[in-house]
Amino acid sequence: MGVIHLKDIRVYSNHGCLEEEAAIGSEYLVNLKVWTNLMPSALSDNLADTVDYVLLNRIVKEEMAVRSKLLEHVSKRIIDRVFKEARAVVKLRITVAKINPPIGGDVAEVSVSMDVEREIYINS
Repeated sequence: MGVIHLKDIRVYSNHGCLEEEAAIGSEYLVNLKVWTNLMPSALSDNLADTVDYVLLNRIVKEEMAVRSKLLEHVSKRIIDRVFKEARAVVKLRITVAKINPPIGGDVAEVSVSMDVEREIYINS
């Protein structure tokens, strides 16, 4: 088993429960780790034998562009798409962080993280 990690994908989006968040938006960082069997691609040197990180990055950017009130909701949409479009992924970990959240304090970021295994996720 191996891990492909996309670290600190930067996006600007309009997630949040407040109207000002919908209108103004803010910066987000997304970290995505996917577990898959990397031995076939290690042996073949063929992109078709692995999980394409360009696809993963595109999924994150497209789903982050769709407004959600909660970070949990956008995280689940990303999980759904990864499991649908990257069939070789057996487990993933996602963290979505809102930079400088409007919560009335000096907070660098707030984030949610989810760890999901395909077998458990699909059968639940």
